[in-house]
Amino acid sequence: MTKHFYATLLVLLAGSCAPGSSMAQDASTPILNHSESAWTSSVLADGLDYPWDIVRDGKRLILTEKAGSVVIIENGKVQRSALETTDPLRTEGGAGLLGIALAPDFADSGRAFFYYSYSSGLEPANRVVAAKFDGNTWRETAVLVDAIPGHRLYNGGRIAIGPDGHLYVTTGWTENYERPQDLKSLAGKVLRLTLDGGIPEDNPFQGSFVYSYGHRNAQGLAWNADGELFVAEHGQAALDEINLITPGANYGWPVISGDEAQEGMQKPFLHSGDDTWAPSGIAFAGNELLVTALQGRGLYVLDRQNRALQPVVNLGERVRHVLPVGDDLLIITTNRSPRGQGPSKDRLVRLSAQR
Repeated sequence: MTKHFYATLLVLLAGSCAPGSSMAQDASTPILNHSESAWTSSVLADGLDYPWDIVRDGKRLILTEKAGSVVIIENGKVQRSALETTDPLRTEGGAGLLGIALAPDFADSGRAFFYYSYSSGLEPANRVVAAKFDGNTWRETAVLVDAIPGHRLYNGGRIAIGPDGHLYVTTGWTENYERPQDLKSLAGKVLRLTLDGGIPEDNPFQGSFVYSYGHRNAQGLAWNADGELFVAEHGQAALDEINLITPGANYGWPVISGDEAQEGMQKPFLHSGDDTWAPSGIAFAGNELLVTALQGRGLYVLDRQNRALQPVVNLGERVRHVLPVGDDLLIITTNRSPRGQGPSKDRLVRLSAQR
């Protein structure tokens, strides 16, 4: 990394945002008003290996890498250390160290939350944990949700703290056609829990973490300024979805998808039809929803009026997540498919619109 990178990064991170949050960030210029050619890209970091999530705490950027590392970029230094967990990580395919959220008091307490894959007996599983960062080491301190059904490919994995101060979690369907519709199973769901692992009293199903169900493999969570929760998820063969979440609602998988309808089930806010986006992380920049696409190899913005995704940029790489910072957009890539082998050879890229 170069001195120019560090100087650029410090300027870029001069502002502040709530740690661990996927709520809307400010953006002065509507992204829909820019053509693809209006954006320039610069590489802020390379040599990353399958980064899965990115958050910010003041001047610190914090990334997870699937194999188990937490990467911090701060004040011109890069620090990479493993998350110390009570059980070894399961890292085959798309499993591993996935989502991260920072507690609101992270700067003082070092408290954070992670979603990772492990093995429960002979069964693949996932869990949500609390962890502590002491300035050098990340260490798991408590298991908040355990034994979430896992899979080689379909684990969900996104976590974020909502505007209500609760932790939201996406889980995968594990290629089991019964679990997403089974309210006793945590697979194929959006979960909601308190930051100490309790079940909020106003959850839609008494005594349950389940907030919404009938999901396939959701990997995106974001709230707009009005508090609306959007979730992005992979379809079976095309028919990827952007869903506007209502507490307790059933989003249909695997009974319905696309334009299909059935009483008691919600149709998607938007779906990809015969195209495949393979959407992952999403975030609001101002009032505009940004959607990263793995198969779509780029970054997209929701045209809400026309219910369509419009391309922002296509870099020819699989884009995993996006973090708006002022008028700039930071994106991370995961260029190796979870079905592939070998290093992923990924980057952290800054997108800037010409002014």
